[in-house]
Order: sequence, then C-alpha cells, then structure tokens
Amino acid sequence: MHEISDFLDAGDAKSAAMALAELHPSDIADLLEQADEDRRELLIALLRPQFDAEILAYLSIDLRDEVVERLEPKALAAAVAELDTDDAIDVIQDLDEDAQQSILSNLPPEARALVEEGLTYPEYSAGRLMGRQFVSVPEFWTVGGLLDYLRAAATSDKSELPEQFYDIFVVDPMHRVIGSVPLSRVLRAKRGVKLADILHEDIHRIPVTMDQEEVARLFRNYGLVSAPVVDKGGRLLGVITVDDVVDVIEEEAEADMLAMGGVGEDDLYRAVLSTARSRFRWLAFNVVTALISATVINQFTTTIAHVVALAALMPIVASMGGNAGTQALTVAVRALATKELTTSNAARVIGKEVLVGLMNGMALAGIVGGITYFWFGHSIIGLVIAGAMIINLICAGLFGGLIPFLLDRMKIDPAVASGVFLTMITDVVGFLSFLGLATLFLL
Repeated sequence: MHEISDFLDAGDAKSAAMALAELHPSDIADLLEQADEDRRELLIALLRPQFDAEILAYLSIDLRDEVVERLEPKALAAAVAELDTDDAIDVIQDLDEDAQQSILSNLPPEARALVEEGLTYPEYSAGRLMGRQFVSVPEFWTVGGLLDYLRAAATSDKSELPEQFYDIFVVDPMHRVIGSVPLSRVLRAKRGVKLADILHEDIHRIPVTMDQEEVARLFRNYGLVSAPVVDKGGRLLGVITVDDVVDVIEEEAEADMLAMGGVGEDDLYRAVLSTARSRFRWLAFNVVTALISATVINQFTTTIAHVVALAALMPIVASMGGNAGTQALTVAVRALATKELTTSNAARVIGKEVLVGLMNGMALAGIVGGITYFWFGHSIIGLVIAGAMIINLICAGLFGGLIPFLLDRMKIDPAVASGVFLTMITDVVGFLSFLGLATLFLL
C-alpha cells in the first residue's frame, strides 16, 4: 500500500489505479481510512470507474457515508447488486435514509425486493445476517441427481447457486427443512444413494428473528459451519455461514469494549465538536459519582487534619478496589455475553469473586500495611490501611460480579453502565472504610 502513496505523491494516477486494482477490498478500506481528506478524494476518484461495493463493508460508518456521497447512485447501485444479499444489506443498513433510497431506487427489481425484505427484519437479527442464496432439494433425490443438478446449474447463465456453500438443505413439499447433507458426505456417497438416507436430521434451525449474538453462540457451542434460517412455520428463508458469524463476534466484542469506555466506534473519524458532545454525557455522569466520593471524604476532614498521612494513603485503597473490581466486572460481562453467567449459577460465580477479593485483600493488606508502617513508623496506620484494603477488595469482588448481573436482569447493557457504578462503589467504600477506621482507632 505504500507504493500507492508514492504513486499519488508523484502524480502517477495510472500506476496508482493499477496498484489499487490488485488490492483486496479490505486493504483498500484500510487505505481510505489512513489517508487524509485530500488523498482520500484522489483514491475515490481512481476507484469510481469500477467501484467494488465490498469496500464499503469494511469501512467505518462515517467514512462509508462520505464515500457514498462521492459516488454516482447508478454506479454504486450496480456495484451493490453484485454483492450477496446479506452483504448488500450490511452495506445499506448503516447509511442515512437518503443514501439508502438513492441506492435502492437504482437496484434491479429482484435485488431491490430482496434487500428491502431483509431491511424489514429487526436490526442485529438473523434476518439481516442471512444470505438468500443456498442449495435446497427434495428428500427423494439421489446423490447422482444432486450432482447432475449442481453441475448443470453451475454452467447456466442464470445460475442461482451461491459462490460458496457447505451444506445441502433437504426440504419437504412445503419447503420446510427436514435436514442437511454436508458436501463432504455427498462426495463420499455413491450416485444411487438417496439423500434421505444420509442427511443429518439433528440440525440447528435459526429463527429469522433470533438476535445475532445468540446466533454466534450457537455456532460457537456446536461448531457449526452453516445453518438454515427459517420462519415461524419452519420454511427455509436463507442460510448463515461461519464467515458471517466471525464478523458478528468481532462487532459485538468491539461494541462492548467501546461501550465500557463510553465512546463510539466512529469517534476516530468524527469532527472534534461532535466527538466531544458524544463523550460529554458519560463524563458528566462521572462527575456526579466523583462528587459522591468527595462528599464522603468531606465528612472526615477533622481526621485528615489530625493525621495528614491519611491524605497520601487514600488513593491506594481506592485504586486497588477499582482495579480488583474491574477484573471481576470484566469476567462477569464476558460471561453474560456468552451466556455462561445465568440465574442458576450467579450465586456461585459471584461468591467466587468475593472469595478471590478476600484472598487478594489479605495478601495485599500485609504488603501495603508493612510498607506503610516502615514509611510512617506508625503501626496503627498500617493496620488501618490493611483493614480498609480487605474490606474494599471484598466489596470490589462482590459488586464487580453483582452489578453486571443485576443490570442484565433489568435489560440494561452491563457493558455500558457497570463501570461507572462500580467505580463509585469502590471509591465510596474505600474512603469510608479507611477514614472510618482511622477515626475509630487514631482519634
């Protein structure tokens, strides 16, 4: 990709265009994201004559809108029409309404109907994720008949076979899925064998409205390569393949990570004012929780005035509680996302985090208490910070596991809200236990 930049710097547009033609759409998307605004405009101009819509699938949402605005609607629609339906929906669904209508109005009628139908399904559902090209055959067919059909369809000018597929879906006259036959089993069987004799009946049918996270969990738990998507009556609508699920896993992991930090996936490309505005609400809420902690400290000003060393030691207790709580919280949020933390095992999981907090609290209490004694030459201060450390780490383990679980029960995304509540609790408990014990034993 560096040579393309060199060609652009030298004004050699022809060589740059030839080099671009050799790149994978993902690499081109990376190139567009790394380029400044002027260079990005040059790259789009070079890509415009034979634009590959798959590039849009790899771009961030903000850049995707920018690229779409610079392309002719007819040319863009022609490129989108070449994509599989699920990829076309993935590209179109994040665009603003005007851009969506511009592309849809220029799509061929058949492709437009499929895309519009896909957009009617709930966002992040199996209906948005599924591909519409699959191989389905009746159960009375033989292996030989299936092979002849596949070969004939592959050479047809109007072939509707998917470019890649892994399973043959066997359906009844109502187009309901009876089972599936992996291609590997087809290739090993003799021509006269009936598909009904070699099909897998124990398959995982995915309801069209199933959330994509649940789809990803099924693929992971059962090692699926592909799975049929069905309507309420069990009729085959589409297929989800493992490459689609890999994208979902990456998206969900990235979304949870960004949510825990209170930022958006498009913050890197947003304007400064827009980015600042989107982060302000999160920071403002943190101000509220910080004021609660400050209020607790304010109740012990007399204690701090008498024993100034407490002011230097307070951050240690709060910091250790926050870090220990974050560890427990991270484990809990992940377990909730993967359905490993449920009502049936919540007490055991949270109880384990409390015990871990107790053990680490006792170990760290001995270390920090000893250091404090040698630092200030005061054994009571060492014991006070040791006791506060144990109390705060126990609370960190308890609430690090409990808060995400309770938020999940309340239908609130634990990845978004857990961190700020946990920080408030560990700060308040840390300051209250440390300064409270100091008041009790030092004054």
